[in-house]
Amino acid sequence: MTGSGRADHPPQDGAAVPVCYRHTDRETYIRCSRCHRFICPECMTAAPVGFQCPECIQQGSKTGREPRTVLGGQIRQHGDVITKSLVGINVALWLFGMVYSSGSVVNSIYAQYAAQVGSTDLSARFALIKGVSGDALTFGVVDGQWYRLLTAAFMHDAWWHIGMNMLALWILGSALEPVLGRWRFIALYVLSALGGSAVSLLGAGDYTMSLGASGAVFGLMGALFVVMRRLGRDVSAVVAILGINVVIGFTASGIDWRAHLGGLVAGGLVSLFYAHAPREHRLMWSILGCAVVGAAIAGTIIATVA
Repeated sequence: MTGSGRADHPPQDGAAVPVCYRHTDRETYIRCSRCHRFICPECMTAAPVGFQCPECIQQGSKTGREPRTVLGGQIRQHGDVITKSLVGINVALWLFGMVYSSGSVVNSIYAQYAAQVGSTDLSARFALIKGVSGDALTFGVVDGQWYRLLTAAFMHDAWWHIGMNMLALWILGSALEPVLGRWRFIALYVLSALGGSAVSLLGAGDYTMSLGASGAVFGLMGALFVVMRRLGRDVSAVVAILGINVVIGFTASGIDWRAHLGGLVAGGLVSLFYAHAPREHRLMWSILGCAVVGAAIAGTIIATVA
């Protein structure tokens, strides 16, 4: 319930008529409830109590705290814009890969490799491939193509592959991004993808291709479990879905379960720092968690390819 503002009684005979402090030609008896200056209808803005002048409204917006979620995410009108952007980027790259491969140079080393493994030229250039140092092919992480550790998470081949991953990303991201905030969600996604690539390299063949967003998606699953536990929610559905995917990963052929495991562990660890950080030191703990997990991922990668 808002007040009606502070009004002064009309002046007695001979007294000065109060005017707006910004428009001196306008008579008014309403004062700003904060600084008590006279304001006309054009200058007044409804406040929790009475009305305030433009200067007080501006000052209040500078000093007031932004609304936050329980875990510190900034409340926004479009809270899942990063999730939608990631889905859009993945779909766009998949479509581009289909077109690019149809017009690629047949005798290129990437096109030849793609034909052998049944993939696309674009995936051969950006998917996770370990490689062998000093051999004739000269491509892969060992040969200095470190970008593959991240770009692999944006490569997909079959329509069902990208369809399942993007559906999971949409559902999980729409639940996590508004709670965590954009920047922490981006860090979670990237570290989950890198964690999946790092563990995948541990048991990968020299020229075995691994690609897809499933490592990052498993990281989001782990994060959702941690966040829901922190908020006191029922996690039985998350556990069931996670269990089904783990079983499929270990029993079905052609699935890189190591990437799933690496993403799950990385996402779970990062979200532990997010969810249990002290409120007054939330930023510091978030950065610390990302740094610790990032260092562990880097150490695993270096030890594998060295």
